[in-house]
Amino acid sequence: MVLSRALAAASLVSIVVASPLQLQARQNSSTACAEVAASVASQPATSTPSVDAKLAYDCITSVPLHKDEALHLLEGVVPYFRWQSTTAYLKDPPAEYVEKIQPAIDVWGGLEKIKSKVESEEYKNEFEFGFDLYTLLQQTHDGHFVYVPDVVGTIFNWARPVPLVSVSADGKELPKPYVYADVLAESYGNATFKPSVITKINGQEATEFLEAWSQRGSLQDRDALYNNVFYELASVSLGPTGSGIGTFAGSGRGKWVYPGPETELEFENGTTVTYTNVARVLVTLEGVTDGESLYQKYFTSQGTSTTSDLPSNSSVATSTASAMPSATTTSIPAPGYPPPIYREQHNLIGGYFLEDEYSDIAVLSVPSFVGIDTAEIDFQQVTEKFIVAAKAAGKTKLVIDVSANGGGTILQGYDLYKQLFPKGIGHAAFDRYRAHESTKLLSEYHSRLADSIPRELVDESANETLYALEYDVIASPFNYQSDLNASDENFPSWEAKFGPFEHHGDNYSNLFHWNLSDVLTPYNSAGIWVHGYGELANYSSAPQPFANEDIVVVTDGYCASTCTIFSELMRQREGIKYISLGGRAKEGITQAIGGVKGTNNDPWSYIQYLAQLAITNLTSSEEEAAKLNATELGDYWDNVVFERQAVGTSVNVNFRDGIRDTDETETPLQFVYEPADCRILYTKAMTIDVTAIWKAVADSAFGGESHCVAGSLDGYSTGTRKVKRELTVEDRALSKRMHAWRRELKAEQYPLDVYTDLTGMDLNKRGIMWP
Repeated sequence: MVLSRALAAASLVSIVVASPLQLQARQNSSTACAEVAASVASQPATSTPSVDAKLAYDCITSVPLHKDEALHLLEGVVPYFRWQSTTAYLKDPPAEYVEKIQPAIDVWGGLEKIKSKVESEEYKNEFEFGFDLYTLLQQTHDGHFVYVPDVVGTIFNWARPVPLVSVSADGKELPKPYVYADVLAESYGNATFKPSVITKINGQEATEFLEAWSQRGSLQDRDALYNNVFYELASVSLGPTGSGIGTFAGSGRGKWVYPGPETELEFENGTTVTYTNVARVLVTLEGVTDGESLYQKYFTSQGTSTTSDLPSNSSVATSTASAMPSATTTSIPAPGYPPPIYREQHNLIGGYFLEDEYSDIAVLSVPSFVGIDTAEIDFQQVTEKFIVAAKAAGKTKLVIDVSANGGGTILQGYDLYKQLFPKGIGHAAFDRYRAHESTKLLSEYHSRLADSIPRELVDESANETLYALEYDVIASPFNYQSDLNASDENFPSWEAKFGPFEHHGDNYSNLFHWNLSDVLTPYNSAGIWVHGYGELANYSSAPQPFANEDIVVVTDGYCASTCTIFSELMRQREGIKYISLGGRAKEGITQAIGGVKGTNNDPWSYIQYLAQLAITNLTSSEEEAAKLNATELGDYWDNVVFERQAVGTSVNVNFRDGIRDTDETETPLQFVYEPADCRILYTKAMTIDVTAIWKAVADSAFGGESHCVAGSLDGYSTGTRKVKRELTVEDRALSKRMHAWRRELKAEQYPLDVYTDLTGMDLNKRGIMWP
């Protein structure tokens, strides 16, 4: 066995080695859940105790199915499923989507099958039922469409104690999987050490195993899903809000999939290592003695339908998860990232300069478009300051890295584009939502009120009630005055915007897009103005900081939600070239944009809020309220979906589709295949030093050796990268700092235990695909 692998295995697996107290507790316990409870009690100093995955699985699968409560939950999800914009396309997708991306899936038919299995008592336990419900949504590969039942995500998170990477030996050969600790040891340990390729996992050919595992992720593109299996510096830089160390090791969506009791890795050099998989215990299990007591402690619902009795006040229910406080502002490490010129403290955006012969290159790393309230202004200002600094330093080329970017604040995507292209167009694609009774009634009632209230910014301290109405109703997309039609004109009425219009076997609203000049637009997205509009209107006359041909974007395919809005602007409006990284061990081009391309996700708690608000606050009499309550809007009083939701998880639908304005078929972008311009494979160096990625991108786009293994960057410069210009004093000083930073890199700087944890995040951000 390779020494470094043995040490890594020992250090990681040690967290699950049972102490004598644990072993004694197991011997004296009669059920798996009692054993888990005893083990947790024996780890009082551990913030998140862990047990063997098999023991946790035996516990969670001993929870009996409660038929009536399960049917209640299935009834509860129905009103929110109606808001999912893509169900008709998922059932009958374009042929190219089926061939190159994902198979068709019948969401409503799948829900009926689950209901039938509950009614006929086919499920052996509560976990089997809950995981089926979770998987139904996950198999749509729409990161905006997610519901994690409590039995799936409240008690345990699963993990393998060994992250992997997938790298090419020379940047040309197809990638192969390695243990990441081995790659680190080779780079920062024994110089004679050579990592060995993983050939089999649990007896199955390694790449086949990993491809199958990758399909458990939230992305749509199979190469992006494959990348998400592995350790990646951009994901790690986001800390607990990103995909961490990859789904194979239990980060991101991997934490909700039981990986089996053990993971056996076979290596090309003939060695074999077996790891014990673990379960992180997220809650106290005091008083839990068996599966039934676990159910009673954590999985019961108090939510009862109140459709016949309107509440006596105007308060509305929200989900427990969405009511959690904002995340702390503690700075998060970014291993493998060089000293920044400017960087937001949560690593959501950062600006960097490269050294030596790459001294003409500026890099803007954007692994998120913000999902943290405290970061909105800082995020916007990092771009402002960095562009000024880059131009002052004589940088002529710009690399934008959106790896790991699951989206965020919608207007931040527009704003980054407009800072780069001050005279650029003001919308990416058209929006459209599904038209049904709930959205029709909200359109009618929001618009009716809007007709009687001035459309103006309101100071909350001066008039709290009017401010709330402006924020919740007047600025709402259900108000026809909030958006522009396909001809850049105002809609004359709510009926003109709503429709409905039949398409692809379903009903939708009319096409519309953002009005960035509208005074209430900041209310719709984090309170910021986009450069060139409103308070920042003067920026529209600013010079473009970088020529189109001097900008290139690189991505790992994770790009989703707001990131896809930004990319639509960059690719379709400006013709900016996109480079995709990594992918499966297969020849050919890959997609650059592999996440959900829906333009807006709505939290279920927000939907419930809107429905209840309409009934209680937007009606003029008890009789009108009762009449409205008898419609589909009355289906949103029951809190069962929130009470049975896993703590610290997002619960969303994709509310709006993106429709390219040149597409006469009006096919949602979610179902449009878009190959990148160039594909570059990861190398070992790229997994420990992110500048290795940026330099390969700069070589390929701006002259030097092309690293494209598929596609091309025709239209970019083709000269040599060597001696682009005489280095300034500042350039030489930067080069010294970069070389010093690189010399100080050590294996221990790269965390091997970053797990996704959204506890404390504002999960109501409506332009982000949470892991």
